[in-house]
Amino acid sequence: MSCIKQINKRFRGFLPVVVDVETAGFDAQRSALLQAAACILRMDKETGELYVADSIVVDILPFEGAEISQEALKFNGIADPFHPFRGAIEERHALEKLFQPIHREVKATGCTRAILVGHNAFFDLGFIRAAAERTQVKSPFHQFSTFDTVTLSGLIYGETVLAKAVKAAGIE
Repeated sequence: MSCIKQINKRFRGFLPVVVDVETAGFDAQRSALLQAAACILRMDKETGELYVADSIVVDILPFEGAEISQEALKFNGIADPFHPFRGAIEERHALEKLFQPIHREVKATGCTRAILVGHNAFFDLGFIRAAAERTQVKSPFHQFSTFDTVTLSGLIYGETVLAKAVKAAGIE
């Protein structure tokens, strides 16, 4: 079997995009989405290896009426989600800034949709989907399919905690 070197063929038409979110709680409908980061992957045409082509980070202001857990803020290190030095922007503008390059890459690669890659990916996808619904911004991501690194690292390394899985994989 030969190595597939086109990203739209390798992942059945899906463009893998690594995503991580920081939130003000666990409920995607009620807790604020405070930060989102995405790394768009490309495939080397010679080797078929994946590499990061673009990275986007957006700091997001909590939506009106959002629940904000002090425990969550302590965990993610965002002391004050409204502090002006964060440079946070309204949720709608943040999603447009995050999604626009992903939509472009989906089109440029001949893919049909982006697929979210993440550690506990369903959590990240839940917050992305809820924010997209709230703001009526079209999400580039598949509605329910993800590539979850918790599952993969648990299967391959017997570790589901990200720091332990990375160490087991020999990544420093």
